[in-house]
Amino acid sequence: MKDIEVLIVEDDLRIAEIQKRFIEQIKGFQTIGIATSYIEARNYIEVLQPDLILLDVYFPDMNGFDLLKETKQETKQMDVIMITATKEIHKVQEAVSIGVFDYIIKPVVFERFKQSLTRYQEYYQSLLKLGKENLYVTQQQVDQLLRKEMDGELKDKSYLPKGIDPLTLDKVLEVMNKVDAGLTAEFVGKEIGVSRTTARRYLEHLISEEKVDADLAYGTVGRPERVYIVKRDSAIKK
Repeated sequence: MKDIEVLIVEDDLRIAEIQKRFIEQIKGFQTIGIATSYIEARNYIEVLQPDLILLDVYFPDMNGFDLLKETKQETKQMDVIMITATKEIHKVQEAVSIGVFDYIIKPVVFERFKQSLTRYQEYYQSLLKLGKENLYVTQQQVDQLLRKEMDGELKDKSYLPKGIDPLTLDKVLEVMNKVDAGLTAEFVGKEIGVSRTTARRYLEHLISEEKVDADLAYGTVGRPERVYIVKRDSAIKK
């Protein structure tokens, strides 16, 4: 099967080059051009007919949403992933309503980028297969084609911040789920074979995910110690 051809539409060449290098690390994709302006983007789209466009919003000579609308109106066989620093909820809503495949907020993390392209690749290949084998499709086939989440590890673990390893996080979750009482970072660290500092980093991450609460335990001697307690009203899941 041929590679999925990608056009990068981004006026910052440094960012465009990063995206290109990201693409090179994902099997099955090929960058066929980088457009930094409206004219370049229109020419590339008309001549090269890419399968997928990675599109920013703000350019000196255009708004990416205008190009997105034109593309959707003129070329039905071309998909778009918005990659932008634009965070306003109404802009996200507009992008979704126009028909973007995904919306990624800068700065782009490689794992999030890879997840998006891998999901698109799955969609693209499924669409080609359905087109070859069927004139009409069933509801089940449509549901499978349009599902928004990947199975397996990419589904949740691609969003983990730097310094949080999914396997170690799983071990912390197992320990926390076994005990109803509050646990210290030192106890958790000993249970899974890591330092107190490392265990605390993972426990603080779980707090940020609103899966764990923290409190202070007062002993007979010494300073109060921070303990971590599972939020039982929202049970921890791997």
